Amino acid sequence: MYEYLHGTIAAVYPDHVVIDVNGVGYLVNTANPYRYQVSTDGQAVTIYVYQAVSDSAQTLYGFQDFAEKQLFLKLINVNGIGPKSALAILANPDHQGLMQAIRTNDVSFLTKFPGVGKKTAGQIVLDLQNKLDDLAPVDDGDLFTPEVAATDGTNPELDDAIAALTALGYRETAVKKITPKLKQFAGKSTNDYLSEGLRLLTN
Repeated sequence: MYEYLHGTIAAVYPDHVVIDVNGVGYLVNTANPYRYQVSTDGQAVTIYVYQAVSDSAQTLYGFQDFAEKQLFLKLINVNGIGPKSALAILANPDHQGLMQAIRTNDVSFLTKFPGVGKKTAGQIVLDLQNKLDDLAPVDDGDLFTPEVAATDGTNPELDDAIAALTALGYRETAVKKITPKLKQFAGKSTNDYLSEGLRLLTN
C-alpha cells in the first residue's frame, strides 16, 4: 500500500491529476485537482494517497497532506460513504467546519454535499461524532472571500472549475444556479473559482 507519491505534476484534469514519479505517470483522483499546477520547472510535490482495490480496478485517491488523508479514511469507514463521496465532501476547504458539524450533529450542513441525504448524514454523525479527536490538525489553507468583478469573453479557469464541480457529483441545476455569481467573482485561478463555487454550494 502506498503512503505518498513524490514527483512532478504532469497533467491536471477536473477530477484527477497525473503525477510523474521517476518516469511513471500515476493517475490520482483528488478532491481539488486545481490545487496543483503542471510543473514547468521540475519542482516536485508530495501527494498522500490511498489505494482502493476491487475486482475490476485499482484506484488511487490523493490528498494534500496527511491530515486530509486521515479525515478521508474516517469518512469511508461510514456505512454509505464511498471514496467518491468522501472526496466530494473534502473538496470543500472548510474541514474544520465539517468536523464541527459532525461533532454538533449539524445534519443540514452535511446534506449539502452530493450523495449525502439525511440518513447518510445521520450515519456520519453516529459513526464519527466521538472519533475525531485523534485527527492531526487540518490545514484548511486560505478560504476565499468573494470580490465583485466583471468578466469579459471566455474564462477557461471558470469553465474548468464548473467541470470540476460536476465531476464531484454536484447536480447540474445547482451548478448552473451559482454560475452567474461565479462570473462576477474575481478569481485568479481555477482553484479560486472552485473554492468559491464550493462555498456557494454548501452555504
